Amino acid sequence: MNRHSILAAVFLAVLPAAQGAAQDTPDSLVAAAKRAAGRDYAGTFLRICVAPDNLTARNPPSTVVPDRATWYAKPYKVFDNLYFIGTRIHSAWALTTNDGIIIIDTNFSYAIEPEMVDGLTALGLDPRTMKYVLLTHAHGDHDQGVALLQSRYGAKVVMGAPDWESTLQRPATAPGGVPKRDIAVGPEGLKITLGGTTVEAIFTPGHSPGTLSFIFPVKDGGRTLTVAYSGGTAFNFPRLKENFAIYRDSAVRMNAAATAAGATVLMTNHTEFDGAYDKARIAQLPRSADEKHPYESDVRTVQRYFEMLRDCAEAQRLTMQ
Repeated sequence: MNRHSILAAVFLAVLPAAQGAAQDTPDSLVAAAKRAAGRDYAGTFLRICVAPDNLTARNPPSTVVPDRATWYAKPYKVFDNLYFIGTRIHSAWALTTNDGIIIIDTNFSYAIEPEMVDGLTALGLDPRTMKYVLLTHAHGDHDQGVALLQSRYGAKVVMGAPDWESTLQRPATAPGGVPKRDIAVGPEGLKITLGGTTVEAIFTPGHSPGTLSFIFPVKDGGRTLTVAYSGGTAFNFPRLKENFAIYRDSAVRMNAAATAAGATVLMTNHTEFDGAYDKARIAQLPRSADEKHPYESDVRTVQRYFEMLRDCAEAQRLTMQ
């Protein structure tokens, strides 16, 4: 059985019960999401299931640079080949390979130099060796730094095809500038291989029309672990039934991909959802021989994250019927 057949079989196995069970209600789905969240994802459950973002209008990100003390984070080596170069709020990562660096997400334009460029240097990594910048989605808190990385270092930018379309419509005066169109990923997904390391981009629209999530390996003391990197969590999109259905189905798709890959590490691009800033610091502490990495869980725990997303989205969809 090939990779696509395995993924299809797993996808069918994790289809939401709501698609075939008439007894599902918003309340039963919220209860199921709460069970899936457990203690591991309680904060995320509250954010998207109890107080969904899109119930009230949200202001766009301000162009005013906030006080540095509220966002600056020291860079950290978190795995043998993965480095945290994000802020206290927004995650960004450097995945090192034998042939250069793959960057995963960037920050607001005000943070690109102090967090990412200076952060790489502080960690002993050469920014000039970055080859790819993978963007989960085209929102300013994750993509305003990408034009600088592309123009200064020649890194190839990978983004979901629909998000490229919206990005290229920005004015040249937009914070951080506008990157040149590079690698677009559609529903079929894409694999990026560099220096023996492969990152699989999964098309998971919902949070934005072109949201991407990723599967990739990390090293921990000679062991290889697999990361499922969720590209967009909050319900920030227009409150339409079809949008929640798209989000729900993307959660199912990513769950299938994570399960097929045996992912035991769950990451997202907001530190509030995966505790990145805390886990990055905890990873600096000595561990006993039998102690797991602070990011390591198990396949079932990773699955529960996407089940929570699925059920919260479906609960919201049903409230509009």
